[in-house]
Amino acid sequence: MSVLTVLRRRAALRRRAVAAVGIGGALGLLVLGPVAVAAAATGPATAAAPAGGEEGPGSFRIKDPRITESSGLAASRRHKGVYWTHNDSDDGPYVYAVDSSTGRTVATVTLRGVDPRDVEAISAGPGGEVYVGDIGDNLGGGWSEVWIYRFREPEKLRDTTVTPTRYTVRYADGPRDAESLMVHPKTGRVYIASKSQNKKGAIYAGPERLDAAGVNTFRRVARTEVWATDGAFSPDGTRLVLRGYFGGEMFRWRDGKPQALDTPVSVPVAGQGESVTFTGDGRTLMCGSEGKGSTVDPLELDGELLPDSVPSGERQADGGGSQGGAAGDGDEGRLDEKKVVVGGGAIAAVVVVWMLLRRLFRRS
Repeated sequence: MSVLTVLRRRAALRRRAVAAVGIGGALGLLVLGPVAVAAAATGPATAAAPAGGEEGPGSFRIKDPRITESSGLAASRRHKGVYWTHNDSDDGPYVYAVDSSTGRTVATVTLRGVDPRDVEAISAGPGGEVYVGDIGDNLGGGWSEVWIYRFREPEKLRDTTVTPTRYTVRYADGPRDAESLMVHPKTGRVYIASKSQNKKGAIYAGPERLDAAGVNTFRRVARTEVWATDGAFSPDGTRLVLRGYFGGEMFRWRDGKPQALDTPVSVPVAGQGESVTFTGDGRTLMCGSEGKGSTVDPLELDGELLPDSVPSGERQADGGGSQGGAAGDGDEGRLDEKKVVVGGGAIAAVVVVWMLLRRLFRRS
């Protein structure tokens, strides 16, 4: 590419890295430190990473040395305790099934005919279908189109090669950078959450049925405050979660429309937080991060964050959940990530910034 293109790309990546911190930029974190971060907080503290790097109950560590940039996570609908993941880029057309009881890869699916550009997300849909989102855009919205690949989850977990269905995607309001792909478990409709665009991200809905023969136009249905690195529907389809590096946002989902809840979502601070999925019963979020030997850590839900399929007595037991603290700030319950207390203070945040910059400039 030309020198001008390289410079423009790197400038966009710097803006993305600084914006992702959401606490006055990386410089602000270095100068202000943990006291200023805590002073700005109005929500609950995020869950801490397992002490000493050890896995806690329900946590597991991805042990496959090939998986160094786990960017998406999806709980298998067919194999209990198995999670699908993939590398971010520079790996090839591979999807990995990881057994949470051992952390080991139990199947590798090769997508025949696919030359991935920037795979960022994975989601399990109805009928045993798995959707892979080649939807990243490090140019900050420079690609005219992105792609989604769909394949059927294998009945037996073993290495296999499949020919996926490929869908071409465009956005009605122009190119977007996105890392979150969510398939509704009941309707099968596909949604994408973009990252910040004019200081706000958005949720986009695809057509009721994707068309492999033509272009699928995704249209904006809601705004979101979270710099979303991943998202997922609950198994019953009544909740949608979007996660960022330091916080998250939960929506009640009714009739194809999201309603932001007042209770913010805390996420574990562990490396570069990139992925999220619900467990099969919908009571827990599993949150993953990038890096070799990265962990996937549980976040138990309560109060209104729990899906409707959970008995109402449990959802109302503590008047909104221990995560809730004070109610939202009047902005329809949306979570501003700069108001989340980051476990470990500025040191943890600076580490995350450094990891993000290293990742982004490696791609440039």
